[in-house]
Amino acid sequence: MKLKLYILFLLTSVTLFAQPKKVTTSIDTTKNKIGAEFKLTLKADVDTLSKVKFPESKFFGALEVIQSYKIDTVRKGARYELIKKYGLTQFDSGKYTIPRIPVMINGKASFSDSIKVEVNDVKVDTLKQKMYDIKDIAQVESPMGTWWIYVLIVIAIGVIGFFIYKFIKKIQTKEKVEVFVYKTPIEKATTLLQQLESKELWQKGEIKNYYSELTDIARNYIEEEIHIPAMESTTSELIEGLRRAAKQQKLKLSNETVENLEKVLKQADLVKFAKVKPLEFEIEEDKKRISNSIVTIHKSIPEIVEDDDELALWNEQQKELARLQKLKKQKRVRIITTIGIVLGMIVIALGSLIYFKGFDYVKDNLIGHPTKDLVEGEWIYSEYGNPGVKVETPKVLKRLDVSKMMPKEVMAVVKEAQMFGYGSMFDSFYILVSTTTFKQEGTVDLEKSIEGSLKAMEARGAQNIIVKTEDFGTQKGITGKKAYGTMTTFDPVQKKSEKMYYEVLVFGQNGGLQQILIMHREGDKYGQQISERVLNSTELQTTQE
Repeated sequence: MKLKLYILFLLTSVTLFAQPKKVTTSIDTTKNKIGAEFKLTLKADVDTLSKVKFPESKFFGALEVIQSYKIDTVRKGARYELIKKYGLTQFDSGKYTIPRIPVMINGKASFSDSIKVEVNDVKVDTLKQKMYDIKDIAQVESPMGTWWIYVLIVIAIGVIGFFIYKFIKKIQTKEKVEVFVYKTPIEKATTLLQQLESKELWQKGEIKNYYSELTDIARNYIEEEIHIPAMESTTSELIEGLRRAAKQQKLKLSNETVENLEKVLKQADLVKFAKVKPLEFEIEEDKKRISNSIVTIHKSIPEIVEDDDELALWNEQQKELARLQKLKKQKRVRIITTIGIVLGMIVIALGSLIYFKGFDYVKDNLIGHPTKDLVEGEWIYSEYGNPGVKVETPKVLKRLDVSKMMPKEVMAVVKEAQMFGYGSMFDSFYILVSTTTFKQEGTVDLEKSIEGSLKAMEARGAQNIIVKTEDFGTQKGITGKKAYGTMTTFDPVQKKSEKMYYEVLVFGQNGGLQQILIMHREGDKYGQQISERVLNSTELQTTQE
């Protein structure tokens, strides 16, 4: 019995110890300078239903947490790998231990491994060290956040939708008015006179509009009935044309009728152009004169007996004309309504995308983003220069003219130099790969090489350069130096400046100097993704290859 229990205990122990560790720990470097950043990475391997909570603390042991990065999630089949990074620093030299850090998985603590790190003093030589300007004041986000932007978007969508609705409603209301076809000019004139009186324009003080409509009715009637250009004629031309037409067409018009019509037309001219305001009884008299003149002209026209068939045909033609006009307007309403609905749906869809995904997401995916297109494009892994630099880039790097890029004093000591690049310092993304061998063999000073690169960028218009340096190693263990920070570039063509983030890698291999320069706009997340992918792919040709 004891033997069975012992075996059971042994098997259980083996099973427990064989379980994979849920939290793994890594750090980018174990040795750093005072104030430099250690990047601590915690990875939690869990299933899709697990709840994971990483700690949020200002200190891990004696090291200060200066940055808590967002959690990255990588799906691995039916499991998730959650990656959490912390930026740590220490401003006193010495040896420190990052303690075991608890990560809560489904309410239970899983601990990371402890890691020993070393913080070294920085040797400062003010005679050799280059001085740089103070960094610009950082912009602080408003405590209000960005919620008010979404409120404005919703309000804008509502306002646009309201105006689209009112516009369509207005058109539909207009279409409800039936198209009325008058049988005769006299019927049209008398009907319009009645409608004019119902408006009560002159009673409201709109005397000019009243006289304008009153005389237009008379002119339009004369033009349609007697066939003279009454609408385009002056008062004197109209009266002269009316007298001439009366003689030619043998109209029974008295001088009194023509004179009464002339009086009203002249009165209307004075009202419209001289701003004369007639009295109420004068307005009434003018209305009667126009009405009587129209009736008198109508009675003076000789009667023409129309054939019933011709009259029926005319009526059918008028009805068909009215029907076609109605169909045309209905078609126009349908088109406008469809356009309004489509525009409304587009606005609502854009508003929803902005609300749920954010404005940058909509802008980058609909309008486009130069570095986003580079990230999602087809990348090329290639080797450049001699000694060779192997690197993966979003575009093939083109050979550049070294004589235009390097100063003459540098070219004097260079045996061979090759440069390959894409973009420029003034574009949204810039990459430069260069390899150099010197006439005099010796050890290459990487610190001075970095300083020389920064001076070259200053000569091309870079300002306010902020520099941080650290050691860098490729996946094959080849070590070099890395400089990174921000600068301001000024485009002399477009006359504008841009805040840029840069990274410079320098290596001294095979008696030569290999350098990679990457630049993108500060805060560009796509540019940062490109930069990380390029740096992670960097490898150098060794003497064994």
